[in-house]
Amino acid sequence: MIGDSSPKISVVIPVKEFNRNLDECIKHCLELDYPDCEIIVLPDFSIETLYNVRVVPTGAKGPSEKRNIGIEETTGEIVAFLDDDAFPSKDWLRNAVRNFNDEEIGAVGGPAVTPENDWLKEKASGTIYSSLLGGGVYRYRYIPQKRRFVDDFPSCNFIVRKSILKEAGGFRTKFWPGEDTALCLEITKKLGKRIVYDPDVLIYHHRRKLFIPHLKQVCSYALHRGYFAKRFPQTSLRVSYFLPTFFVFGLFFGWLTGLIHPLFYKVYLISIFVYLSMALLTGLKNKSPLYIFSGLILTHLCYGIWFIKGLLSGRLKEE
Repeated sequence: MIGDSSPKISVVIPVKEFNRNLDECIKHCLELDYPDCEIIVLPDFSIETLYNVRVVPTGAKGPSEKRNIGIEETTGEIVAFLDDDAFPSKDWLRNAVRNFNDEEIGAVGGPAVTPENDWLKEKASGTIYSSLLGGGVYRYRYIPQKRRFVDDFPSCNFIVRKSILKEAGGFRTKFWPGEDTALCLEITKKLGKRIVYDPDVLIYHHRRKLFIPHLKQVCSYALHRGYFAKRFPQTSLRVSYFLPTFFVFGLFFGWLTGLIHPLFYKVYLISIFVYLSMALLTGLKNKSPLYIFSGLILTHLCYGIWFIKGLLSGRLKEE
């Protein structure tokens, strides 16, 4: 159990250099409704800031290395990881800390919602991630849904007991993205602690613009998840991660089943029609239907193809 109802929390923000998003992130962190927290920013090189935060230059290192340096610099009982292109809701930490009254809870995560004031192409990306067709069973990561226990969660909104981080050895892989998958595996499978998803532990996360930046991110996610299906099968070898790949195979090769029997070809055509209808309906619910419609299809194609690439890779480069 946490020794204090308001234990000190250290907010760790890895970043390359000072930027507009970081400025927004720090401003919201300083407005948090929490009595005892410190903010640690980890840029490549020293930056000038008027804000009351600790700046710890790290040199040109990857996000996981920066977070490990940040862990060593913290003085809090709990460490809250936040990306520089995200910013917290005012009660982010207050809502998170209540979960740690249960000794079995090692870490807490919450939704990373797309800000309402984002540009159209950024909001389209967020809509794809949070939609049923795009996010599927993982859409709770992008919009508030019911509280649950999870065993894999993104580090852009991840709050962990410092004692657990020390016991787990911090971020033990330099993969990016994917360093959080390895840490979650340590917490849940090896240390026997639980990770809770709390919809009230909410942050706002700026998205990559549709199309090219968004699709590059999707490809990177898929490549690593495909590789992790072999390296970390406990949490990555799941049917849900294979679905876009099944879609790709079905789209390009499903028509061949018509050579076996004409009925199979009809099933193939009906399946394509149903999928396109669902994509169109998802788009029509938003202000940018064509972006959403085409973005969903391209997202699934990119993920499905790069997942296969990761699955077949002998070894991926670690940043």
